[in-house]
Amino acid sequence: MTFAHSNQDVFETLESEVRSYLRDWPAIFDRAAGSRLYDENGRPYLDFFAGAGALNYGHNNPVLKRALLDYLDKDGVTHALDMSTVAKRTFLETFREIVLEPRELPYKVMFPGPAGTNAVEAALKLARKVKGRESVVFFTNAFHGMSLGSLAVTGNAFKRAGAGVPLVHATPMPFDDPLEDRAAGFSWLERLLEGGGSGLDTPAAVIVEAVQGEGGINVARAEWLRDLAELCRRSDMLLIVDDIQMGCGRTGAFFSFEESGVTPDIVTLSKSISGYGLPMALTLFRPELDVWEPGEHNGTFRGFNPAFVTATAALEEYWRDGGLEKQTLARGEEIGQALDAVAAEGPARAPGIRGRGLAWGVEFADTSRASRVRTRAFELGLLLETSGPDGEVAKLFPPLTVSDEELEEGIALFARAVRETESSSRTPRR
Repeated sequence: MTFAHSNQDVFETLESEVRSYLRDWPAIFDRAAGSRLYDENGRPYLDFFAGAGALNYGHNNPVLKRALLDYLDKDGVTHALDMSTVAKRTFLETFREIVLEPRELPYKVMFPGPAGTNAVEAALKLARKVKGRESVVFFTNAFHGMSLGSLAVTGNAFKRAGAGVPLVHATPMPFDDPLEDRAAGFSWLERLLEGGGSGLDTPAAVIVEAVQGEGGINVARAEWLRDLAELCRRSDMLLIVDDIQMGCGRTGAFFSFEESGVTPDIVTLSKSISGYGLPMALTLFRPELDVWEPGEHNGTFRGFNPAFVTATAALEEYWRDGGLEKQTLARGEEIGQALDAVAAEGPARAPGIRGRGLAWGVEFADTSRASRVRTRAFELGLLLETSGPDGEVAKLFPPLTVSDEELEEGIALFARAVRETESSSRTPRR
């Protein structure tokens, strides 16, 4: 199949080699609405990438767009650092009323900067300040961001190597494996914590994702998370849950840890908290941990008021009742069943299908297969990315607002891409 791509010269000659997504999807996108992106030639692409989780409510969601345009039209404050504004007050009141109070979560809210890695850096810094210790435990295949502190608790070797300096004060432990006894992963850590000769100083905190996104859609069992929370309590370590990619309803409930019944000491949010793809991040923590001095951790863009406006609109529109959560869980069941059917098609069988809500991954034994599926899917008009330590997992991340018809269409396109890459891989090369 041949595509008439527009001129890419300026991207290839002027933009840094660090660019990545545009290499996989060689189109020049011009507009977007709902679950679809359109290139400058008008060709539509069904988006099962959703801004890596930043577009849970779709592109240019009309309710959020109207709120944003009305705010800008009345010359609402755009940039305010951490000054008090009407937009920030309205967001905080709405977040407390719709998210925190119904879940009996006691958190204080911190605006650390506009990106997820800012929220993680603030969480790590606060944990170390509160406990007076340096080390933090993280888990294999974790991803927490690209700044140095976040990279130190990230498992991916390629991303860690980009730091250029030693990444210290962090200790890796195995993430939950559903094929193993859930206590097995903690027994080694407990022995290290209790053994006077282990050489491991008591960490300040443990940081974990309830569902690892970049690590390959690895879903931690609720029992495993509860065991981890109990270990943290016994060992005087803070529990940090990174909900940057899986929060804001991606797994069904607003927070990905809700199913486990755990209340983390610190939670990080970003991605879809603004609802519109605007930069925004939160670090949430128990009130007794709020030991910051004024200005001790700050940032120029921690008060981006347009994001407060769209975040408030998203909470009002989608989280005053349980409708979106129920819909996401139901559609997650549909995706799981559909992917099982794809895997059952003989030679197209994949060894691992896993997910929750609208976050799903299909792992292939041939580590190059997922990237071939991604390429073929793009050619067919479907955007999806890969994840996992070797890019061996095809990752399906549709907007939470995807229609039934769009979900069916996306699964069909994915199934076709899987079948056709299997056929091409068995065709002898000339």
